[in-house]
Amino acid sequence: MDPLAVHKAKELKPDIILLDIGLPTLNGVEAARTICKLVPKSKILFLSQESSADVVLEALGIGSAFVLKADARKELIPAIRTVILGNQFLSSTLAGHFFSEVVDSVISARLQLLL
Repeated sequence: MDPLAVHKAKELKPDIILLDIGLPTLNGVEAARTICKLVPKSKILFLSQESSADVVLEALGIGSAFVLKADARKELIPAIRTVILGNQFLSSTLAGHFFSEVVDSVISARLQLLL
């Protein structure tokens, strides 16, 4: 576990937490799972250079946004605004590559949570 990220989230209870997928002692997805249990009102925004569909889909199943580092300059602030409003955000570069796959997976995951 990445004790610093998890510890700080538990201590500060921020509205939004910015995580990278590649953390020093635990990947960001696992850290996000732990944080969601400890601080369920905090929204997770992933910032990463990782762009594989599996990783992005897994991250979006836990967090509210996924921004590629290459897109951060133009998309990080819009992503934060979107998450604050209670919506999900996906980098435009990723959306163009596998939009329908992501949408279908996120909708299915959300529906399973409701059932």
